[in-house]
Amino acid sequence: MTIASGTKLGRYEIRSQIGEGGMGEVYRARDEKLNRDVAIKVLPSAFSENTDRLHRFEQEAQAAGALNHPNILVVYDVGMHESAPYVVSEFLEGETLRERLDHGPLATRRAIDYATQIARGLAAAHDRGIVHRDLKPDNLFITTDDRVKILDFGLAKLSHPSSDQVAQTDIATRKVHTDPGTVMGTAGYMSPEQVRGGSVDHRTDIFSFGAVLYEMLSGRRAFRGDSAIETLNAILKEEPAELSASSSNIAPAIERVVWHCLEKSPERRFQSASDAAFALESLSGATSHPTQETLAALSPFSYGRLLTRERVLWLGICAVLLIAVFAFAVAYLSRPQTNIHAVRLVLAIPEKTTLPARVTISPDGARVAFIANNAEGKRLLWVRALDAVTAQPLTGTDGAISPFWSPDSRSIGYFASGKLLRVDASGGRPQMVCDVREDRGGAWNRDGVILFAGPEGLYRVSAQGSTPTLATKIDPKEEAHRWPYFLPDGRHFLFLGDAPTVENHHIRLGSLDSQETQILFGAVTRVAYADPGYLLYVNQGALVARPFDAEKLKVTGDSTIVAERVTEVGENHEFDFSVSDNGVLAYQSGSNQSQLVWFDRSGKKLEPVGEPDAYAAVALSADGRRAAVGMLDADGRHSDVWLLDLSRGTKSPLTFDPKSDGAPVWSPDGSRIAFYSNRAGDGNANIFVTSAGAAGDDQLLLASDSDDVPTSWSRDGQSILFTRFGKAHAGVWLLPLSGDRQPKPLLQSAVFDQGGASLSPNGRFVAYMSNESGRFEVYVQSFPPSGDKWMVSSGGGALPLWRGDGKELFYLTQDGKVMSAEIKIGAKLESGLPQQLFQTRIKFGFSDYPYGVAPEGSRFLINAPAEADDPAPMIIVLNWTASLKQKQ
Repeated sequence: MTIASGTKLGRYEIRSQIGEGGMGEVYRARDEKLNRDVAIKVLPSAFSENTDRLHRFEQEAQAAGALNHPNILVVYDVGMHESAPYVVSEFLEGETLRERLDHGPLATRRAIDYATQIARGLAAAHDRGIVHRDLKPDNLFITTDDRVKILDFGLAKLSHPSSDQVAQTDIATRKVHTDPGTVMGTAGYMSPEQVRGGSVDHRTDIFSFGAVLYEMLSGRRAFRGDSAIETLNAILKEEPAELSASSSNIAPAIERVVWHCLEKSPERRFQSASDAAFALESLSGATSHPTQETLAALSPFSYGRLLTRERVLWLGICAVLLIAVFAFAVAYLSRPQTNIHAVRLVLAIPEKTTLPARVTISPDGARVAFIANNAEGKRLLWVRALDAVTAQPLTGTDGAISPFWSPDSRSIGYFASGKLLRVDASGGRPQMVCDVREDRGGAWNRDGVILFAGPEGLYRVSAQGSTPTLATKIDPKEEAHRWPYFLPDGRHFLFLGDAPTVENHHIRLGSLDSQETQILFGAVTRVAYADPGYLLYVNQGALVARPFDAEKLKVTGDSTIVAERVTEVGENHEFDFSVSDNGVLAYQSGSNQSQLVWFDRSGKKLEPVGEPDAYAAVALSADGRRAAVGMLDADGRHSDVWLLDLSRGTKSPLTFDPKSDGAPVWSPDGSRIAFYSNRAGDGNANIFVTSAGAAGDDQLLLASDSDDVPTSWSRDGQSILFTRFGKAHAGVWLLPLSGDRQPKPLLQSAVFDQGGASLSPNGRFVAYMSNESGRFEVYVQSFPPSGDKWMVSSGGGALPLWRGDGKELFYLTQDGKVMSAEIKIGAKLESGLPQQLFQTRIKFGFSDYPYGVAPEGSRFLINAPAEADDPAPMIIVLNWTASLKQKQ
């Protein structure tokens, strides 16, 4: 249907037809109300025949109209004319990229300029959740002032199959439809997932963008066949010809950008259009190889010409300048060398803040991020520029933990409330990336891929947000993969393979190209790579640097101490250090020893117990007179169970095995202590029991192929509750001490973790922690479980303990607050509103209880860092490798 000049479409008067294609006809029109020229695209009337389709068109047009970016066509209005929908947009003068390419390939610098503009426009649309789905030269317009405009956002997915589209060529404007879902695109520019008819996201546009960039540089299609079928097969199975075959002026760096866009797998492409734009912007100095013609143009005299007197004079001037430069270089290089020293700075902790931890330097070495509680006790992410006097909290980052920087130093990733989030380092609203089950570290590469720890290994996800996929497989002797760190190539990464036994802890090397990993060396620590070739990690409390070849992926020497006494944050070997790309080191210094201290309900320190030592778990006897504790040995790699007499402050060992023993639990009569040990040959944590009065009297209670950690002993002495750490998720199990003595699952889920169970004194209820809501909270169920449950905590909670009479339940928040909830037991259980008792500097995790409660609930035995009154300083070292070289 052609619309005659002078026809009115609402307030718009048609002036002339300026184009037509498969998606309708385009007219130049006049907006009489605003007195401006506009373009009107009238779509076929078939769009209005299907109500759902018409509604979808309106939604897509509204979404496109919400975009406001200089590289996206501005949509002003939508309407209907004689049952045909139309879209009103800005009027552009110039030509399509297709018309420009009809004259051959573009100059490399011009192609990069256009591609950068396209990528910026795509990034703006993707940030709003809008995917083009049909990016091609026909939908890219070059204005007379060389600005690129992306056309037809959102319209591509509105078409549906017709009977005449069986055998097609790869004519630029021809569409190809695939089932299911009538996903469509243009043959030659479709992504492999479009060809297969699968689901698409913003990475589909990145593939099409790569095909367009290839064509701009080479003047030919990246994928072309004699028919549409052959073209689609080429997209799935073939690689385009090398760009260097068409022009020697195309630098390898540009080719790498193109190939990265054209990866068959979406996970291997640039994960965001903004990353592609960043890569293109960085190519300003690598656009071409100089040719002989280029050299001639840059020279003061041309090749093949006779030297005139003026040219001879110019040559003499150049020679004099070269001699002067040479003399200056000789003088500069022969001058006495000044020793370059490392410079150490101590960062002041913001006023009225507590618990500063996990100081993280940005890759450019300009800013540090860290976690701290503000004056109200709210844990937030803070950022401080090194040239600033104070740090600033980032609003909205409540509960933040384990921060890590983006490679461009502009954003910070972190974990909170069962989610992986990102936030701009200068402030703004945090953005959710994905849901997570663990918060044991993240890493972010230049392609927009984030690695993070999960229940089955490391996972990868786009920094823009998507569904995570598994990146590594856990070795049978390991229990988790944690603390990933990307190497400079952005494909390989380091991480800690965590295991029940120290012998099976390893620093491992992985790649985004495979789930298989390899061992580098044994260590129990997170690790980081630092230029010009070192691995930084903690060994026996000291930060060390070990030579590492990042190209050959091999350790090349022994370690050297960089800093003594680096703080460990919580458990799971998250030591507090970070390094930038340009030689700035940040770490928190302090002793990893802790002190057992009695506190009252207001948080007043009453008295210490014994001397500082490497305490882990704490368990009070039923009468409150003794404590069983897990204690680490000198190198922090093994633990034993010790018995403390709280009145005298003396301690004696209960276990002596060279393997690790820990997580003690008292029997109700105080005669025995259950604990876990990995002393068996399989390395799994099994449950043992020993006499509280006779060291070395250990007996095996339960052996399995899982890690089992006891948490509570029933008041009648007939059963023990324990946490079983399975292959995917932890659960609460019951071990009967009579009868068949076969363990039974009590609280088990295939999708979330549960543990830390504690039986009430009357044996009728069990309190436990679960992250079914997305973060750990404390719940209570009847015992045995009947299905009824009550959530006691609010805003997060873990590791519950009952008061001796069962009328109060205590638990911890992740930032170390001791909380209390009143418990009323009638026909059913009722819990009061949780109340904060006091703030601590407790170091705790999922399995070890770092506190105990006296039977009457008036006192608390807290395992806190030995330097609780003097928070560990945050130290910045400039040019840290200088001190390393001096030691060598």
